[in-house]
Amino acid sequence: MSDQRDIIEHLTKTLELLSVKKSQSQQQQFVYEPRKADTKDLVEYSHSYIDFTYENPTIYHLTSSLSQKLERAGFKYLSEKENWKEKLSGGEGGKFYTIRNGTNLSAFVVGDKWDQHKGVGAIGAHADSLTAKLKPLSKKTNVEGYELLGVAPYGGTLNELWLDRDLGIGGRVLYKEGKQFKSKLINSAPHPIARIPSLAPHFGEPALPPFDKETQVVPVVGFSQGDEEDVATAQEKSSALFGKHSLQLLRYVAQLAGLEVSQLVQLDLDLFDVQKGAIGGIKNDFLFAPRVDDRICSYASVIALLEYAAKVDLSNSDTFALVTLFDNEEIGSLSRQGAVGGLLKTTVERSVHAFHEESLDLHSLWANSIILSADVNHLFNPNFAEVYLENHRPKPNVGVTLSIDTNQHMVTDVVGITFAEELARINGDRIQYFHIKNNSRSGGTIGPYISSQTGARTIDLGIPQLSMHSIRATTGSKDVGLGVKFFRGFFENWRSVLDRFGDL
Repeated sequence: MSDQRDIIEHLTKTLELLSVKKSQSQQQQFVYEPRKADTKDLVEYSHSYIDFTYENPTIYHLTSSLSQKLERAGFKYLSEKENWKEKLSGGEGGKFYTIRNGTNLSAFVVGDKWDQHKGVGAIGAHADSLTAKLKPLSKKTNVEGYELLGVAPYGGTLNELWLDRDLGIGGRVLYKEGKQFKSKLINSAPHPIARIPSLAPHFGEPALPPFDKETQVVPVVGFSQGDEEDVATAQEKSSALFGKHSLQLLRYVAQLAGLEVSQLVQLDLDLFDVQKGAIGGIKNDFLFAPRVDDRICSYASVIALLEYAAKVDLSNSDTFALVTLFDNEEIGSLSRQGAVGGLLKTTVERSVHAFHEESLDLHSLWANSIILSADVNHLFNPNFAEVYLENHRPKPNVGVTLSIDTNQHMVTDVVGITFAEELARINGDRIQYFHIKNNSRSGGTIGPYISSQTGARTIDLGIPQLSMHSIRATTGSKDVGLGVKFFRGFFENWRSVLDRFGDL
């Protein structure tokens, strides 16, 4: 018995020690100190990113989580509905952020000595990712007891890449409390509520893609026999959503939100892969994760801004550093929270109005600015070497990739290339290059929208990845850290580098 007591006491002390170390680690994780660029440290960024994207599966969660990080780092919230002059006047700089629609975020750090003729160093990225959206009326007729869920593809989804994955549900719930409309975020992870089953190859041709996205790629969420009208309460039937969605779904959503079904007003929900990301490869060369496009550049740019903000001396700074995350890039950016909605532009111009009494010269401001359009690009796939242009084959764990397109689907020009190369040289980074072959089609970014809105020189670049537009993607295990390092170097040095280009 005494031996058992000794063992128990030893285990108890060990657990207490581990608990203290874990608590200390959690307290330190929001201290954004610039880090050394060693291999171990770069991979730590990937571990943090894996946790981040798992805990924040939808753009609503991402925006909320990053807002909390900004708040803890001393950034002050500015509502778009308020007059910013009342909060920014006085000639002093600071750290600020604003949000639009819960899915569009703009954060900036401005020095006390900045004026509009110094321009802005900005990073724009899109934080939305390919997903399946719950339809406004998602209820479908049961098929011999199988309960199906009506969803719509957001971007290029609901294809063979989405079959046989464990799918959770999450997003924003609008509800009524008294006469007030409010919202809550829900997230079913780690619980998968849906799966889109493939058809066994034994059935021949019907099992081969492409599939009809309306009838053949439909999530299965349950199996039951019975009529909802027979089990629904009078209170549940009074819900504005009763009959538009299945009762089981409404009950599940209400439970996640801590609400009654009768309180639910509207749902903006996504289906997502609940499997957590991982570091993999024999030598841990890779990061495997869902929603890489373009959560990874969004995360890296905000973390870089936080690290920059932790070190900059605002009283002696004459620069304006900004990150804006957009929604709806995957479906064209044509929304108030998309790049065409112009939050980056309005954030800067409203700040100029608030900070300075002198007459405005917005043309000069944007002519003296530089913007990075940060979006994922294509890693070289060794199984399809023939589709890549020679000398334009980005590799993992090397560095960010410049997106170049002669037809201006990406807006990087020769001055932008030179600027990025010089910035990388100063920061000890490496630059890679991607240009699509003449016999392939190019994708697009938010770069053309931002550059045409502002007139500022814009450079398209980003972290490269494999399996773009798949439900799960691959990048290098050091690439998140390399992205943070490059973006932080941009905030530190963009002004001094840009000044060397004169009127080019």
